[in-house]
Amino acid sequence: MADKDFDYEHYFDWAATTPPDQDILKESLEITMKNWGNPSSVHQIGKNAKSVLEETRANVAKTLGVKTENIYFTSGGTESDQIPLLSVMTKPLCGTVLISSIEHPAIREQAYAMKHCGWKIKELPTDKDGIVQPQTVVDYLTDDTMLVCIMAVNNETGVIQPIYEIADALTQASKNKRRPKFHVDCVQAAGKIQLNLSHNGIDSAAISSHKICGPRGIGILYLKDKLEPFLKGGGQEKNIRSGTENVFGAVAISKCLERYYNKDNSEFSKISQDFLNQLSKLKGCTIIPQTRLEKPELFSPFVVQAAFSKIPGNVMLRALDSEGFSISTGSACSSKKNNRPVLEAMHINSDLRETSVRFSFGPHTTKKAVSELLQAVFKINSTFNK
Repeated sequence: MADKDFDYEHYFDWAATTPPDQDILKESLEITMKNWGNPSSVHQIGKNAKSVLEETRANVAKTLGVKTENIYFTSGGTESDQIPLLSVMTKPLCGTVLISSIEHPAIREQAYAMKHCGWKIKELPTDKDGIVQPQTVVDYLTDDTMLVCIMAVNNETGVIQPIYEIADALTQASKNKRRPKFHVDCVQAAGKIQLNLSHNGIDSAAISSHKICGPRGIGILYLKDKLEPFLKGGGQEKNIRSGTENVFGAVAISKCLERYYNKDNSEFSKISQDFLNQLSKLKGCTIIPQTRLEKPELFSPFVVQAAFSKIPGNVMLRALDSEGFSISTGSACSSKKNNRPVLEAMHINSDLRETSVRFSFGPHTTKKAVSELLQAVFKINSTFNK
């Protein structure tokens, strides 16, 4: 479990990163200290490390419910997102890539960089709940659409995208013609909601270790079929991701997945819903989106976005920090930017965007800690909304 000396009970920024489980890190380090060789070396020391790596790959595949040959280890969620995205650039002709308007910067920023190389990038709009409807994806398809990227759970609002329905819609719309590949960013979904990566129509998916109580610098890429990588190198990971393999990270993420991937989170869902109900009663508080209270099944209970009238988001963040609580104003990758592209894409007005913050939870969050957070929020809010 997580380090008992760390006050993770008052940590509410789990969507940014998670406190690593110390027992898993220690066990993984012990294993790799004994098997420290380069897995690509052909001598016995290298073979020992290779054996650990491949056993770990098989364990990951078993946990995820997919074939071992479909699992690749990367440096993290960003690389796992970008390998399928950049692979389209190996095609002889430029085409179109569809991304949701609420994608993580790992997808959004890289996609827009591809425009300089002649690729057309189209953003798929969401409805008022922040959901990309399957029919919207179909309506945006063109004959030259090569790839569709839609995240499973949004990192700012917690909205769950209908990825299986979208996969089916793509298959149906592509009958008798080339079907675009479908990539799913599962970074905020793994360990939080039930996932089925083997669903027909999901071609690739990304998972990150440090979002599920593991170390940074290791991720997983699920690939249904092999692709031609844009970046070349030594040919490790069956030529999909070159670079000396991170055996320690692979062992650690495997163990984290075993612990959290299929965990029953129904009990925490009740705690989260109570948190939302209490917040909604607070003067000047707006849950984003406002329909969330009526449709809890459409959202991950582990991410909550709320705005507080008269309190800029960065002010609420600092005020709670002074009380010993850690939250954020949105994606950690965009924390130095003033804009909120996800909320803008959902047509949230500027006042709400400026006063919104994100509360995110994890497997070690307790009912007691959430209650204490509510007390602190009520105290700060009453100062500004007398």
